[in-house]
Amino acid sequence: MKRAYKYRFYPTDAQRAELLRTFGCVRKVYNLALDARTRAWFTEQRRVNYNETSAMLTSWKKSDDLAFLSEVSSVPLQQTLRHLQGAFTAFFDKRTQYPRFKSRKKSRQSAEYTKSGFKYRDGQLTLAKMREPLNIVWSRPLPEGAEPSTVTVSRDAADRWFVSILVETSVERHAPTDTTVGVDAGISSLATLSTGEKITNPQHEKRDRKRLAKAQRELARKQKGSNNRDKARRKVARVHARITDRRRDHLHKVTTRLVRENQTVVIEDLNVRGMLSNGKLARAISDASWSEFRTMLEYKAAWYGRDVIAVDQWFPSSKTCSACGRLAKSMPLNVRTWTCPGCDTTHDRDVNAAKNILAAGLAVSACGAGVRPQRESSRTGQSAAKQELSGASPIGIPRL
Repeated sequence: MKRAYKYRFYPTDAQRAELLRTFGCVRKVYNLALDARTRAWFTEQRRVNYNETSAMLTSWKKSDDLAFLSEVSSVPLQQTLRHLQGAFTAFFDKRTQYPRFKSRKKSRQSAEYTKSGFKYRDGQLTLAKMREPLNIVWSRPLPEGAEPSTVTVSRDAADRWFVSILVETSVERHAPTDTTVGVDAGISSLATLSTGEKITNPQHEKRDRKRLAKAQRELARKQKGSNNRDKARRKVARVHARITDRRRDHLHKVTTRLVRENQTVVIEDLNVRGMLSNGKLARAISDASWSEFRTMLEYKAAWYGRDVIAVDQWFPSSKTCSACGRLAKSMPLNVRTWTCPGCDTTHDRDVNAAKNILAAGLAVSACGAGVRPQRESSRTGQSAAKQELSGASPIGIPRL
């Protein structure tokens, strides 16, 4: 399989200038090609493909206004045209929205190099148009004998530089096990397992909220366009980067452990985008990062030979008794423990939900692909949590 290894590096002044120039040219070519494709559709009802935009790039380089595009490596410029082609393919397949123009301040600054745009020898990586190799901090070695196929250089808002090296490698799968677990995502606890264990939510954003607010106040006082404002902006970005890094590190540890210890992991198919429309809980949901949690579980399960099953988001996991299967009429969010009137079993709300999620997931697995717990016909049948969190429908995809 193909796997990317990401490292931090520290560019020299010359490398920094070259990379910044490359980032600007990549953004310019992407926007020009997007504009050309949009105009062709709305004026001529004609679709422009990658080959046509590649020919346009050649003509742009020959013009007086865009002659600076010839000063950087052509490899990242061709790659950004391929990325635009992929974005349009995803749009026409109704998997994403229409491609948007890249902004200098808001868009991610990156450039991708294929094999013809870099040289990797003796553990040193040298990019096209550069004389010296990058000063990379090799926090972990590349797989033995692996040859990079693509290299992506990026710079984040905190002015940190990273290089992502894509290699072809193999992953040793974990030994099969008969252990299964149901996972109920939450806010007070990041995840509650069907075994009764509750994984603590570190709430990294909440812990650094005062530091972040102070940095943002200092940024607001600075004059726009000044060097001090740029310094204050980087300070805010560093706080955000600290929160993101710590959150991602915790999620990696939790998901790696779940995949290592269990053959099957069952989760809920939550509509996180709709839940974020709830103004009272959006901040806590974002801090928990449920979408990234699920993404990590799925790709790690694929690597190591495990299974991840997602049950329907409308399945009333919190209101159903895991002992006798009786469905409670209502379950407000403030009710954390409840006693089933049918069998007198006292449940912890989250543990009970995790047990029901596990049972539903195993039923889905036994019945075959495509079988999901039945959705209730009216919104009054939703659990209290979903009533408050799932208030918005998914954003629609526009069509040309």
